[in-house]
Amino acid sequence: MPSAPTALITGITGQDGSFLAELLLEKGYAVTGMVRPRAAAGAQPLGASEHLRSELELVEADLLEPDSVRAAVERVRPGEIYHLAAPSFVPASWDRPEQTILAIAGSSAAVLEAVRDSDPHTRVFIASSGSIFGDTHESPQREDTDCRPSTPYAIAKLAAHRLVGALREHDGLHASSGIVYNHESERRPPDFVSRRITRGAAAIALGLERELTLGSLDAVRDWSFAGDIVYGEWLMLQQEVPEDYVLASGVGHTVAELAQIAFAAAGLDAERYVRVDPDLTRRPERTPSIGDPGKARRQLGWTPSVSFEQLVQRMVDADMRSLRAATAGS
Repeated sequence: MPSAPTALITGITGQDGSFLAELLLEKGYAVTGMVRPRAAAGAQPLGASEHLRSELELVEADLLEPDSVRAAVERVRPGEIYHLAAPSFVPASWDRPEQTILAIAGSSAAVLEAVRDSDPHTRVFIASSGSIFGDTHESPQREDTDCRPSTPYAIAKLAAHRLVGALREHDGLHASSGIVYNHESERRPPDFVSRRITRGAAAIALGLERELTLGSLDAVRDWSFAGDIVYGEWLMLQQEVPEDYVLASGVGHTVAELAQIAFAAAGLDAERYVRVDPDLTRRPERTPSIGDPGKARRQLGWTPSVSFEQLVQRMVDADMRSLRAATAGS
């Protein structure tokens, strides 16, 4: 009887890690999550994957320490590695650019080097970002669109993306870079604008807050459901020939549209409750950040299952449930 496929996920405690772990477990994988060395007391917190604790193996490693990454890879010997761990709140990268570069580009290098030196047959997915294109010349962006990153976060993601291609060519690794655009869910941390909006709408509907303050309502983003994005990541590693793919919806929506749909889902009119703070408004982007998923749809057969409207409704419903539960328990 063949043994179960094995996978190692970095970033297991985050939104993407939790959805990917669920997907792999459903497909019969033995899943190991890479976590930071635990503190002296208490169990390692698993964040968004806490509900999967009994189904996961855990291995400790510090992504900023290549030797510990190598040891973890050699111990697990996975057939597939999904490197998802990285800072994801872009504005914070301006405060600590050195740490951002090390955490994103440095950790990607550590994972790829560990695979090359221990088992070059392991298939590797590295999470890149649509932000690598920056203020490029075209929208939507494709895999071959010129990159003009404009933040430390985007620069670090581009370095990791280029490194995947270089080591794939030089060392023959089965390594793929996923150029992922904004992807959301009820598991997204509350400091992201998507969750601020859906949670704000739910809180106002329940009488817990009176208004929601936002920055520019004209900013355009390409939002997808996180569960659909990680399915695309899995499909990438099932291909015989490793390549890079844009994973996105292909449709841009403004922050105003997201707010309108979210408040309508809560039975409210966004215009009555949303206030724009000029101090939070940034200069408009000249090139809308929208991805072209054509290659992924053609070659991977990847088709998202959740629409933008369904995604927002799902998030509002989840925020309503959690706020009601919190209120009842207080």
